[in-house]
Amino acid sequence: MLSYTITDELTKKLKIISELCAEKAAFIDSLSEDHKNVMKKYAIISTIGGSTRIENAVLTNTEIAWMDETLSKDQKPTAFNQEKEYIKNKLSRDRERSIEEVVGCRSMLAIVYVQAEELFPLTETTIKGLHNELLHYYSQAYPYLGKYKIVSNSVVEIITGTSIQKDVLKTADPGPITDSAMQELVSWYNKALHVYSWPIAVATEFVFRFLAIHPFQDGNGRLGRALFILALLQSQDKNLAKILPYISIDRHIEKHREEYYLVLRRCSSGKFSQDPKSYRIEYFLNFMLKRFEDALNNDIEFYARRYSSYRELADSPQKVLLCFKEYPEKRLQLKDVMALTHIPRRTVIYSIQVLVTEGFLQKEGKGPATKYQLTF
Repeated sequence: MLSYTITDELTKKLKIISELCAEKAAFIDSLSEDHKNVMKKYAIISTIGGSTRIENAVLTNTEIAWMDETLSKDQKPTAFNQEKEYIKNKLSRDRERSIEEVVGCRSMLAIVYVQAEELFPLTETTIKGLHNELLHYYSQAYPYLGKYKIVSNSVVEIITGTSIQKDVLKTADPGPITDSAMQELVSWYNKALHVYSWPIAVATEFVFRFLAIHPFQDGNGRLGRALFILALLQSQDKNLAKILPYISIDRHIEKHREEYYLVLRRCSSGKFSQDPKSYRIEYFLNFMLKRFEDALNNDIEFYARRYSSYRELADSPQKVLLCFKEYPEKRLQLKDVMALTHIPRRTVIYSIQVLVTEGFLQKEGKGPATKYQLTF
């Protein structure tokens, strides 16, 4: 069912991942519902942040968490339209596209996590619908929302901190080639996912081939990584489905962004092929297994500890932390916190020390010029 060979070495790695998933699933079962809900929130914020920053958005996880909290107050689909001006004024208008990308990614991932099972078997209409959701808030994308590309495109890497672009992969030509490649890919996926013994291997091929086709004019990277999550949620592996909402694979891909693009090029020799067997997808699987293992070994315990640390905070540190959450875009000095919270200086100093020690704040500078900023 796969277009590439799973070597003995890859099989060993897949087994390690499977054992880790079972171990982490048992740990998650031991937690309270409140604990699990907060951990899910941490993970989804990390995923939104990682996926959008891979594509050169600039919002931090702290800013995204604030946006999520703001939008969650009103669960209606129109929440962003109502809060748009407030959010843009708060986070500065020169970051407008990043804000819109984050909101779209958040909306798309909500569908992926909540509706994964009912979206199987997968259809091209579903994929187009997810693309529509992803770019719905970006007005310049309206002409091509949910539509396959009509102009040639490529996978490109923008060098961090510059406007320099490097071509990574020349993708499928628009028109009949893209149309037929997507039709074949979706058909293959629906047949392979519940038959092949390693769903991560199927998900990896599915996403790599999707990225090589690059069927949409924009948003393919973010959508492709969301489809990886969707594929694993649609698999029949219960442990995989259980742990996925508590980890952020995209956070770890972001940390290895340069390698991510190198692997995409190495797998494809820099160009789309109508024959998937000509790709070396095993390289991409090896990369994704490393990132998956990173997430399993770090995220769940990290998010669990963070929740526990927050629950153990006394009233004053919690009030000071809430103050910082209201100003995610700012670095605050001691005098600022005192003015905003009306808490005595000595108590503020103690609270900030606790929050720095527990990792909720980071300290910058020395003496009277010392500033503090919220960390995620």
